[in-house]
Amino acid sequence: MLDPKSRVVMLSGASRGIGAAVCDRLLASGFLVSAGVRNPSALADRAGLFATRYDATVQGAAEDWVETTMTRFGRVEALVNVAGMLPNYTLHDADETQLDRALEINVKAPLRLIRAAMPHLKACGDGRIVNVSSLSGKRVANDDVGYAMSKFAVTALTHAARRDGWDSGVRATVVCPGFVATDMTSHVRTVPPEKMTQPEDLAVLIETVLLLPQTAVVAELLVNCRLETVI
Repeated sequence: MLDPKSRVVMLSGASRGIGAAVCDRLLASGFLVSAGVRNPSALADRAGLFATRYDATVQGAAEDWVETTMTRFGRVEALVNVAGMLPNYTLHDADETQLDRALEINVKAPLRLIRAAMPHLKACGDGRIVNVSSLSGKRVANDDVGYAMSKFAVTALTHAARRDGWDSGVRATVVCPGFVATDMTSHVRTVPPEKMTQPEDLAVLIETVLLLPQTAVVAELLVNCRLETVI
């Protein structure tokens, strides 16, 4: 296992939900966290936390965040892409605004971050990438095809990053949870929040993936709170 002490992790979506739980977990374990959020002042100042402005919809934001992190810490050893959005886009919707937004935030944003951070992840020799996708990135179980399309793309992106970084020691994992008890699932009525996967438990899994050695790599981590047929 890698030593978490003072390893620099760039984390998107740290101000809420899964990202906030991951941030708390990593800081408690001794990681140094560069949190890219729209409103850095919304994050409480804590030891090991560097909050900086990052807007996934802005061109050049990924490169700026990586550069700012390098200026602050001098290295980037891991990237965790959590930030995302839940569109409402079905197969029959002619207005593609929601689809375009989902692809911009859920797919292009992590792609740009990986591209900007990859040279530094390769340079450290044991870089790590974790992309939070969804079980909707493995199967289609509802009418929101826009969300499924974006999350399938995240899964593909992760495997592309694995191939690109492998010989330089970079390991990439896609985490695919089902229902997680956050504000994004507050509309769900089929599963009560207490029966969903909790963000804190998902954070433990993400931390574990970040610390696994080169010889014990998890390419895909499927996490579910319900019994489903094998994906």
